[in-house]
Amino acid sequence: MEHHGDDHLENSSLLSQLKLHYAKPVNLVALLLTALLIYVVVVPVGYMLSSSLKWQPGDVRLSRAAEPGKFTLFHWERVLASPLSSAMFYEPLINTMVVSICTSMLALLMGLVLAWLLERTDLPGRKWFAWFAPLPYMMPSWYIALAWIVFFKNDRIGGSTGLFQHLFGIAPPNWISYGPIPIIITLAIHYYPFAFMLVSSALASIDSSVEEVALTLGASRWRILRRITFPLVLPAILSAFILTFSRAMGTFGTPSFLGSPVRYYTLSTMLYANLQNRLAADAYVIAFFLIVASSAIVFINQRLIGSRKSYATITGKGHTTQTVSLGRAKWPIAIGMGLFFGVVVVVPLVLLVWQTLMKVDGDFSLSNLTLHYWIGEAQPLLEAGLLRSPVVGPALWNTLKVAVLSAILCAFLGLMVGYLVTRMRGSRLARLLEQIAFMPYLIPSIAFGAIYLTMFSRPIGVIPSLYGTLAILVLVSVAKYLPLAARSGMAAMIQMGQDLEEAAIVQGAGWRRRFSQIILPLTKSGAVSGFLFAFISGMKELSLVVMLVTPKTATLNTLTYRYAERGVHQLSDAIILVIIVFILAAHGLTNWLARRDGSKGMGV
Repeated sequence: MEHHGDDHLENSSLLSQLKLHYAKPVNLVALLLTALLIYVVVVPVGYMLSSSLKWQPGDVRLSRAAEPGKFTLFHWERVLASPLSSAMFYEPLINTMVVSICTSMLALLMGLVLAWLLERTDLPGRKWFAWFAPLPYMMPSWYIALAWIVFFKNDRIGGSTGLFQHLFGIAPPNWISYGPIPIIITLAIHYYPFAFMLVSSALASIDSSVEEVALTLGASRWRILRRITFPLVLPAILSAFILTFSRAMGTFGTPSFLGSPVRYYTLSTMLYANLQNRLAADAYVIAFFLIVASSAIVFINQRLIGSRKSYATITGKGHTTQTVSLGRAKWPIAIGMGLFFGVVVVVPLVLLVWQTLMKVDGDFSLSNLTLHYWIGEAQPLLEAGLLRSPVVGPALWNTLKVAVLSAILCAFLGLMVGYLVTRMRGSRLARLLEQIAFMPYLIPSIAFGAIYLTMFSRPIGVIPSLYGTLAILVLVSVAKYLPLAARSGMAAMIQMGQDLEEAAIVQGAGWRRRFSQIILPLTKSGAVSGFLFAFISGMKELSLVVMLVTPKTATLNTLTYRYAERGVHQLSDAIILVIIVFILAAHGLTNWLARRDGSKGMGV
């Protein structure tokens, strides 16, 4: 009896300690936020895996043994070990690896060259070039793909021709117009800003006195670059490669536009095709492999970078940056740089604008120019123009609502995660919260959309079906964009000391008051960064939401895809231009507000 009494006292003591621990506002908020993230991130992944191991109602058309709701390995065997496996999984897997590896290598090469020229040389116009460099990533990933089609389309597929055939009278071969080569080139143009920004930041942080000492001792510039500079920026290079690889592996729009016409499928386009054919469980098996592959390469990246953490590139003594003189080559290189940005930024936009003005697709003559696809009324053989379309206005409103709401929620939750992780650093709950907040980063967008389609297309307890509502688009966007918003929030919180908050505690200020009146005002830069990232991502997102929208909840991006599928490229391109205008306006406004706020100091 005495033993049972001791157990009862220990249990009561433990329960009291837990109540006391979670009675603190910070601990309680961390627990609630962790539970929320588990529900919107971890549970959907388990739900998707569970669905792939059960007979689905539509499986009765595939097998007489189908018993909806019962356990089965049928879908895994069908995808991995059946006569269909080669076309359904293995060929798309090989295509995905080829595209992802080649895209990452080409994007890395472009980003490295640009970063070195703009950070370490006396290249004229570096500030202007640095402004242009990130622009391709701010645009939708498929806008360059559609511009590529405008220029290189041949009459062998689809009938109409592109500008190249119109100018030179020669039809480009299919491998130039469609397939892996244009996919790799256009994706590399879209993703090279990753390498550029990461490597530029690493180069700017290196104290060049080490390089100067080596130069004084007689080392050649090539040896300095190979033995000193390159090892110091290697973590940034590896991160850029892995980041590009994981994004390229899960992208959907570009492989769909440039691969589908010649039946060149990747895992993302095959996943979408399976869902379109009501083979959801097969699609979930493919999504699972996308998640595993993406997680594996991120893990490899962390292990490789972890072994390089002993390099110190920033010290308290300040540092200078070594500038390499390009000599007589600087102006030819500057002209080449201008041509490069003209080709990857300006020319695609010009091609898209030109196509929106063509009454008949493929006819580039001046007599074929019209404003119909901007302001024209619907005709028997012509769609209504963008400004008169009954579907573009609602799609724009849906896009703005989803982008703004998800951006606000991301910015707030990012700061909350950053605050809780930094203030509770070292605790198990903080580590768990950080890991779960980062988890959506490991899941390719197309797979993440498939997961939400699985979980929220039917009622779950008191939660009704969200499919066909804007709520599911906002929810999936917040969950997907949270990792970088949380990283921005953590960076802002780390820079803010705890002395002001401690002083407020002494004065009797509660946690809610401290957070709203001290923490939020002092970390606005982190909130702005989180908002901007989520807003731009929401405005240009296709892979994440393409399977979740209905005609009622269509966004500009999905409308662009539908018009392109139907061959109405004029309207598709016009919508892309509208998206780009909103993105650039948001970026410019945010930068203006940040500069204005910065000029006022902390006294706002």
